[in-house]
Amino acid sequence: MPRSEARVATDRPARYAKQLASHLGRRSTTTWDEDTGEGGIVFQGGTGTLTAVEGALLLVVEAGDAEVLAVLEDVVGRHLVRFGTKDELVVEWKRDTGEPGTSQRKAEES
Repeated sequence: MPRSEARVATDRPARYAKQLASHLGRRSTTTWDEDTGEGGIVFQGGTGTLTAVEGALLLVVEAGDAEVLAVLEDVVGRHLVRFGTKDELVVEWKRDTGEPGTSQRKAEES
């Protein structure tokens, strides 16, 4: 199963993970455990994990194929970047094949 990971630098990883799980829980099944700093997401075409560690939020998505994997990278990354606009969060996915995945960051203002 294709897999992609991202390490997002932030001083508030648990806060963002909880917010992401809560928001994505409107359309997917999600979990978040404050005590362990870990959560999960079950999408229609794949899964995701959220892990809060010192100074970063670790994200993992897995899907049945590369096309769905790219969609899940975008969904998770785009929502996280929107929540962390003030902190200017950047999400850069790396796939288990060694190739880069998608990336999400605050849009440049004109």
